[in-house]
Amino acid sequence: MLRRIIQTYPGERLTSREDPFTTLARSIVGQQISVKAAETLWRRLEATLGTVAPETLAVARGDDLRAAGMSRQKALYLTDLGRRCQAGEIDPTGWRRLDDDDAITELTLVRGIGRWTAEMFLIFNLLRPDVLPLDDVGLRRAAGLAYGHDGALTKDALAAIAEPWRPWRSVATWYLWRSLDPLPVNY
Repeated sequence: MLRRIIQTYPGERLTSREDPFTTLARSIVGQQISVKAAETLWRRLEATLGTVAPETLAVARGDDLRAAGMSRQKALYLTDLGRRCQAGEIDPTGWRRLDDDDAITELTLVRGIGRWTAEMFLIFNLLRPDVLPLDDVGLRRAAGLAYGHDGALTKDALAAIAEPWRPWRSVATWYLWRSLDPLPVNY
């Protein structure tokens, strides 16, 4: 089942494309929307701010962020991320040294960053090989389809199916997401 999906995308692989701050900001922008919609919103955010960086987000006005397409909540989350980074309260470059659980704990100090967003960061920026985001509905749906179930799997069912994927559950997750969306997921 998973083998067939992997064979559909020969030569493709999960890669980290940006610095930790940008990856995290992209993860916030991409919360609860499609890959295509997230990319559109990111381009609008770049057009509004010029550069998406801690210093530009820290001083960004909520109205400007909302005009770029961010919800009120995402605007608050992005400004909190910018302010915390600029103030040195969090250090995105230091997360590479932390184990998965400690990185998740520190990441979730930022307003609006929960476990799911932290797991996306671990997968897409730190390229941690064995992250299984059980709360990801898309992953549970893709696994259900791949393994012949009607609808999305429960968290427990996904955890059981994913056990043989260790220590490469991040890789399996990425390929399952690809089976649902022709655009590669990459924050």
